[in-house]
Amino acid sequence: MAADELEFTDIKNAIATGRIRRKFKQDPRGVRYEIVGEAIDGREIGIICRIKVTGKLLFITVYTL
Repeated sequence: MAADELEFTDIKNAIATGRIRRKFKQDPRGVRYEIVGEAIDGREIGIICRIKVTGKLLFITVYTL
């Protein structure tokens, strides 16, 4: 995030406007999702995340495409 100068508002916008591009089902810790959407400034970003047992969303990594 820091290297690509992304902030939490960029992540929120990408999740709200984006789509799930891939599901990684082979991970023994649970399914991971790649969400692709737009940052506030219009850049396309990717988010790798997982939904925890508690229902909370865990961000693994965020990057620009």
